[in-house]
Amino acid sequence: MRIAGFDLGTVTLGIAVSDLSAKIAFSKETWRYTQDDLSSLAEKAIAYLKENRIDTVVLGLPKHMNGDVGISGERSLAFKDALITLEPGLKVVMWDERLTTTMALKTIANTKTTHKAQKRKAKVDALAAVNILQSYLDSINRGQ
Repeated sequence: MRIAGFDLGTVTLGIAVSDLSAKIAFSKETWRYTQDDLSSLAEKAIAYLKENRIDTVVLGLPKHMNGDVGISGERSLAFKDALITLEPGLKVVMWDERLTTTMALKTIANTKTTHKAQKRKAKVDALAAVNILQSYLDSINRGQ
């Protein structure tokens, strides 16, 4: 069973995928998309999920520190709806992603490598997707 993790940004989607045992998350890639064109992004994501035989997605839900869902969170919920409209059997788990980008930035800072801004942003989104997915995997594997 493979599970995907998605970190939806304003113009990028960070993607992570679990191993077959659904215990470890791996960074895969980051896609750029036209801002607010979630339907085309959803079509591409569904094709990717089918190609990789993934039937569960953990989608980051951005929240403010007080727990409120803002504009970014509403975009994630709209993306979830677009995915489910295209693939009704798809399981989409919304996962609180507070601080995942911060953790990803710290990871990159600790690697002592230099990146151009766009390349760095792609790494941040992919690592944030890993953090989202790994957090979910850890929660479902506790007690096993």
